[in-house]
Amino acid sequence: MSKKEIVVSNVSEEHDNPIAELVQVACQFDSNITLENENRRINAKSIMGIMAFNPSKGMTVNIITEGNDEEDALIAMEKFLACI
Repeated sequence: MSKKEIVVSNVSEEHDNPIAELVQVACQFDSNITLENENRRINAKSIMGIMAFNPSKGMTVNIITEGNDEEDALIAMEKFLACI
């Protein structure tokens, strides 16, 4: 399991459809990817979950990945959410 806390950047300025694009990034990996904020945990491969989670600028999010490509998944999710 890999875990990293990040601060979300302004993804809506960087991406045309950030919710759908975030799910597409997550779905590229076999690993389970969970986003966590305060008491909320969602599956990053669920578009409805991402819509309810609504990652927005300044939000602190834990990215948790678990599986055979967890390190790559963690890096890709961080790059998308932190716009790096």
